[in-house]
Amino acid sequence: MANIYLKKGIKSRIINGHSWVYENEIDKIIGDYENGDIVDVFYNKKFIGRGYINNNSKIRVRLLTKKHETIDYEWVKNKIKSAYEYRKMLFINENTFRLIFGEGDYFPGLIIDKFDKYFVIQINTLGVYRLKKYIIDSLIEIFDPEGIFEKDDEKNARIEGFDCIEDWIYKKGPKLIPFEINGIKFFSDTKGQKTGFFLDQRYNALKVRDLAKDKKVLDGFAYTGNFGVHALMGEAKYVTFLDYSDRALYVLEQTLKANNISKDKYELFETNTFDQLRKFDDANLYFDFVIIDPPSLAKSRKSIKNAIRGYKELNLRAMRITKNKGLFATASCTQLVYDDEFKKIVFDAAKDNKFLLKQIFREHNHQIILFYSIF
Repeated sequence: MANIYLKKGIKSRIINGHSWVYENEIDKIIGDYENGDIVDVFYNKKFIGRGYINNNSKIRVRLLTKKHETIDYEWVKNKIKSAYEYRKMLFINENTFRLIFGEGDYFPGLIIDKFDKYFVIQINTLGVYRLKKYIIDSLIEIFDPEGIFEKDDEKNARIEGFDCIEDWIYKKGPKLIPFEINGIKFFSDTKGQKTGFFLDQRYNALKVRDLAKDKKVLDGFAYTGNFGVHALMGEAKYVTFLDYSDRALYVLEQTLKANNISKDKYELFETNTFDQLRKFDDANLYFDFVIIDPPSLAKSRKSIKNAIRGYKELNLRAMRITKNKGLFATASCTQLVYDDEFKKIVFDAAKDNKFLLKQIFREHNHQIILFYSIF
């Protein structure tokens, strides 16, 4: 096993538990290794943690543990068991939740979503790819699932150097996996984005349901309608869904039918949300509650400036069609745009619109979403 020695004066975030070690933070490496191998990390000769290494990534090492412990089948199984016990405490009587959340569970490079009796996993690093058999065998032993679907990110697979898979890898299941959250029926689309549904937004969706009663709601970048369907189940007067994907809107229609929602309570637009917001503004169409949850606008640091401009323009347009004293929820899943910066973007857009904002809710997870009332 190779030993990784950090530079002197390195930032305390690694010593304090952050799992990423960048290439420019490494002083020297002693011992041979291959990409994906387990390595030990030291600072001033003191053991910091154990993780996996990959020269193809600027994040050279991702730490899995701060202990001297063997990364084997028992380690993986215990990690999954521990995460499961934690989720059972949080989601009492719920059968659907994000079981492993990458760095949040100190298992960087791995996402596991539990959709009732099915699992969807996403592998994002070579180090986790090499632990894949342990992961699958652990899920089978602990849960005896009806099926496991692997849905890897193609770009990450190419960079990291492993085979990208999008298929059932244990038993078989439907293309649309049925499940319930918050008492509402949904589908995880195995042909859709990420793991097929954004389970990390469950608390934000609950807040939408709580605020939507008797309101005319716009769900922009709706995907399969998580927010808008929650609004309808919260007795919204009417919901307008916007998304460019006919596949996403097809899944959304199945969801609306599964929840017996009348067709006179909603409309679907297969459209570019940016453009449609301007059309609504030009037509003087206004909503009581506007929700925008766009995809990431920055894939690298080089595109941050364009992302900031895009977010400002998007929020400016969305605010313009929100009624006075209405509600406005805006989101960012761009990891390179941090919380404070995103809030500044939103308030700059409000300033340009001569609006006053009052923040009323913020759920602290990896995806920023802020709820405001507009004056």
